[in-house]
Amino acid sequence: MNRTDRLYALVEELRGVAPRPRSARWLAERFAVSTRTIERDLTALQEAGVPIWAESGRAGGYTLDASATLPPASFTADEALALLIGLGRLRRGPFESAATTAMRKILAVMPDEEARRATVAASRVHLLEPDEDRPPVVPGLAASLRSDRVVRLAYRDRAGETSFRDVEPLGSIVKGDTWYLIGWCRLRDGVRAFRGDRIVSLELTDERPPRRVLRREDLDIPFGTLRPVVDELR
Repeated sequence: MNRTDRLYALVEELRGVAPRPRSARWLAERFAVSTRTIERDLTALQEAGVPIWAESGRAGGYTLDASATLPPASFTADEALALLIGLGRLRRGPFESAATTAMRKILAVMPDEEARRATVAASRVHLLEPDEDRPPVVPGLAASLRSDRVVRLAYRDRAGETSFRDVEPLGSIVKGDTWYLIGWCRLRDGVRAFRGDRIVSLELTDERPPRRVLRREDLDIPFGTLRPVVDELR
């Protein structure tokens, strides 16, 4: 059994007996490897986000939160390819790290042969990206979209001048590979769009902003059509 198959089998073994634990020694005998190899495998799974915990004590071992994991998933070839392409497009923005781990998790819950075919198909798709070396988008932009908190920005404008301002996040717009944080700027007392690659730093505060409604006319977008990432699915 190769390591990829063993990692998948480890998750399935722990899911099957959850919430009871399995010791590293028991798992080593089950998969005919050393205890040290099993411990390295479990550490790799934990680092990839699999909810595995170690329980100390004589009856302890490793246990998995089955409610926080997915069983083997079945996607059509086109569905799997669409997921991998979509996540690949996010790897130059604030969700770069999350997109990478999500790719691994999707492939991990697919049957091995289907995951292999999806990976081969995705390797044939290439993204043509600009050559310029843009500053990275701060990961805090992603946190600002889900936190419901006022954020404190250090923002560099087109002329290279840096200002500091408190902003109430209202959403985000993506144009090509450029991310914008849309928010109510308290410095300017109005809705503003902040380019992600011009945000020098972003700090979440403890203050909850008042409820505001973002209107299409507030954005002053000269061209194009806004489309939500998630349409009505139900």
